Amino acid sequence: MPTTETEEHKALRQAVSALGKRHGRTYDREQLWSEAAKLGYLGVNLPEEYGGGGGGISELSIVLEELGAAGCPLLMMVVSPAICGTVIARFGTEAQKQTWLPALADGTRTMAFGITEPDAGSNSHRITTTARKDGTDWLLTGRKVFISGVDLADATLIVGRTEDSRTGRLKPCLFIVPRDAQGFTRRRIDMELQASEKQFELTLDDVRLPADALVGDEDAGLLQLFAGLNPERIMTAAFAIGMGRFALARAIEYARDRTVWDAPIGAHQAIAHPLAQAHIDLELARLMMQKAAYLYDAGDDVGAGEAANMAKYAAGEACVRAVDQSVHTLGGNGLTREFGLASLITAARVARIAPVSREMILNYVSHQTLGLPKSY
Repeated sequence: MPTTETEEHKALRQAVSALGKRHGRTYDREQLWSEAAKLGYLGVNLPEEYGGGGGGISELSIVLEELGAAGCPLLMMVVSPAICGTVIARFGTEAQKQTWLPALADGTRTMAFGITEPDAGSNSHRITTTARKDGTDWLLTGRKVFISGVDLADATLIVGRTEDSRTGRLKPCLFIVPRDAQGFTRRRIDMELQASEKQFELTLDDVRLPADALVGDEDAGLLQLFAGLNPERIMTAAFAIGMGRFALARAIEYARDRTVWDAPIGAHQAIAHPLAQAHIDLELARLMMQKAAYLYDAGDDVGAGEAANMAKYAAGEACVRAVDQSVHTLGGNGLTREFGLASLITAARVARIAPVSREMILNYVSHQTLGLPKSY
């Protein structure tokens, strides 16, 4: 793994940063999405033969981080090209690839991802959304919650479970559900967090799907599921690091200029040292994120799983601390709309909670990395 970025990656950072700064904190999501798509940024991780950039999660994470650092992150990048695009590119049929990948790459279509359920929480083995065969068709029944951007998406990649005919056990499978499928309804969840992408509860009431709605092999659902979840964790880390960098940049600028007594407040160690520590934490989190992306792009799914979880944990913690310290540096000004930091207090905590809580990551590292016994 390279310890410094390539010239290509540096150039990508600079170009995306310039785009983000043109749009800024008051960005219009649709306009930014469209421009990012035209420049090839949305599909940078997708195969060239299907209209993508031929890169990987390493490149896509750079795009999201730099947009976040400019104050205009695109949350659907975590979902549409990173999770759904990756799963379809790796496991989809040729028809699914032809139908979806070019459109995901050029931004003309988006896809949401539905895994979380009201009663399953962090235990994905308790997912109750089931798929059963009816002739050559599938019938899906269940509920999903906290699903991002369903109102914007043309379809949702739903994680369901089918019964193994040999063992009778339920196993995960992934299905592409069009937004207008009969029996597929959504209800917006009233969130305190204000974001461009809204959250929804989904209901699937015997949603009938053709056989080709199934993505990949019916018997390899778990492998395919984690092929999407590892990029999700890496991209969530990029989202958090970008947010932390944006907040820190505002605080640094303020600390350089704000003079209360005889010197700018940034000259005082009580202000300077916490900001320096926040910067170090973000840089360390980025290194782990880059390691996770490198391993994933190299095809090391096991190594990437461990690193992706660590990256997501480190980035979430670093983001919360950076935002908190940045708001504190500005004092009362940190809570005003003018500086755009107050809303990040809530948003930063999302990186600790979703898509997997920090406690579940610590559980994973405890028994997968350290070899300690499970507590559940």
